[in-house]
Amino acid sequence: VHNDEVGSARVSRELGAEFEAWWRARREAGMPLKARDEIVAMACPSLAGMYLVKLGLLLTLIGGVSHTDASSMRVRGESHLLLVGDAGTGKSALLRHAARLSPRSVLTTGIGATSAGLTCTAIREPGGEWMLEAGALVLADGGVCAIDEFDSIREHDRGAIHEAMEQQTLSVAKAGLVCKLRTKCSVFAACNPKGKGYDHDRSISVNTGLPSPLLSRFDVVLLLLDKSRAGGGRSEEHDRDVAQHILREACGEEGPPPEPDAATWPLEKMRAYVEFVRGSFRPSVTPPAQRAIVAYYSHQRQADTTSEARTTIRLLESAVRLAQAHARLMFREEVTLLDAIYVIVVLESSTLHSRLAGGSICALTSMFDETPDATYPLLRDKILDSLGIDAEGRPLRQEGGGGYPGERLGGYM
Repeated sequence: VHNDEVGSARVSRELGAEFEAWWRARREAGMPLKARDEIVAMACPSLAGMYLVKLGLLLTLIGGVSHTDASSMRVRGESHLLLVGDAGTGKSALLRHAARLSPRSVLTTGIGATSAGLTCTAIREPGGEWMLEAGALVLADGGVCAIDEFDSIREHDRGAIHEAMEQQTLSVAKAGLVCKLRTKCSVFAACNPKGKGYDHDRSISVNTGLPSPLLSRFDVVLLLLDKSRAGGGRSEEHDRDVAQHILREACGEEGPPPEPDAATWPLEKMRAYVEFVRGSFRPSVTPPAQRAIVAYYSHQRQADTTSEARTTIRLLESAVRLAQAHARLMFREEVTLLDAIYVIVVLESSTLHSRLAGGSICALTSMFDETPDATYPLLRDKILDSLGIDAEGRPLRQEGGGGYPGERLGGYM
């Protein structure tokens, strides 16, 4: 359990002004996406590459904007992330880093976890009175609850997590105590595929052993699969980069010299940045971004290869939350088409074969683009063409519609 009092209200004005000046200089230089990638690269620096994974982690950590609908029901702004991958792909390290980036966090494991340990338990005091003792999800209120070996939680104990993840409350009726506890936190979970490895011919629900109602509550599901086990070819260049990175860390050697003016923030400053953008920005979604998100949702609903657990109405809500998080990460008050495009890229990483990308996607081996600002127009045009819309969200009149077989999404895939 980590509980730090540092929050957005405690970030100094000087530090906030420093963040603003840093972003102003990058925008004037015409490199906003390069600046974003510098921040993303500082997430879990012990792991080499993994661009899409680190971007998804930061978007989940920052979260969207919560609001109350017309029926006075609260719609959560906190996002949830599930990592599904082979052993040795860095899942536990990512969970630990996410917990360290949050001012309040609880790190636990699903092995031996019970519903009482995750929610709350009733205990009797020496005087005979009953009281409630908070579990992991309640203790993580306002922060992050990281659960490793998520698939090891027993089936009858998983039901207690459903309400905590979606409504972000816990309805308790124990030992004569009837109350509702708040669990306003982001859940970061990790698990391994069932059996000998991930089966391409089966859905995520079958591969993980998690029921569809629980899977649909995760905004981002990332597959971290070793290509040799996943049936694809290995990337010798990627293996060499990872090996060199690990050896440098083990031997205490310095890596390649950073680019001039590149951001090298310590952990405390990264945590302050996440808290600052969460507390300072409430981005509104522009019409082009809305149309792109709706087009992607419709595309996923009509696709034959997508999992039913990942194409419910929660997919649309997740896309909005992640787009707002990307706008916050970019230090903006508006969700633009650019934010929607990169959210689509992250969401497509939950599949082994993307119809929008026209090929396979491997989040584990995704690398940072050296010129993301120059690459973005190509990435945008490919996705919009595959969705059958233009930059304003209007349907394209050309027949056949899109698809770029065998090409990579802007160098990221």
